[in-house]
Amino acid sequence: MLVAEKFVSINGESRRAGQPAVFIRFKGCNLSCGYCDTKWANSEDCPAEEMSPWDIYEYILSTGITNVTLTGGEPLLQSDMGKLLEILSSDESLYIEIETNGSVDISPYKKYNVSMTMDYKSPSSGMNGKMFMDNFGYIDKGDTVKFVCGSEEDMQNALDIINKYQLTGKCSVYISPVFGMLAPKKIVEFMINNRMNGVNLQLQLHKFIWDPHKKGV
Repeated sequence: MLVAEKFVSINGESRRAGQPAVFIRFKGCNLSCGYCDTKWANSEDCPAEEMSPWDIYEYILSTGITNVTLTGGEPLLQSDMGKLLEILSSDESLYIEIETNGSVDISPYKKYNVSMTMDYKSPSSGMNGKMFMDNFGYIDKGDTVKFVCGSEEDMQNALDIINKYQLTGKCSVYISPVFGMLAPKKIVEFMINNRMNGVNLQLQLHKFIWDPHKKGV
């Protein structure tokens, strides 16, 4: 498995935001979002450490941190992901979250004790047409769907998808702004005006604590 970086920080997003977490960032992605903040990890020449699933598990144990975030890039592209999830999910002391971009079928991984945080790519990402829509039939109460918005069009698109698939009754739902592109208050106003009950505003905490471009946080 190709690991671009591994580190301990706080979880900046999703349902365990603000809690310490150990991050495993895998190299490579099948999308190229206009607002991607980890493009460096997606490039062919990105340096990466080759680690086995057991190597990754041992590193996680060495940190003493029990929240685990598998991210990328797109982690579900890694050929040994099933084996890694089998190992990690058998350790009941760990909470495993996978950050996935919404274009990959998540159904093969739902048998493991993991929480999916799945993006739905907005129009401004340029990848809106790449979504694997069947995934909305697989998510459940333990999962999260995240909408990153950079415009009014993106917010309206998020609202349409939330309503069409009745997401607030299936999973946790978050909307966050593209950092520096859309003011958070615009999202708040949109949520209130559209009575978006059960939807959470999310800010990327790590970008407020450290430099927004800093790696390893």
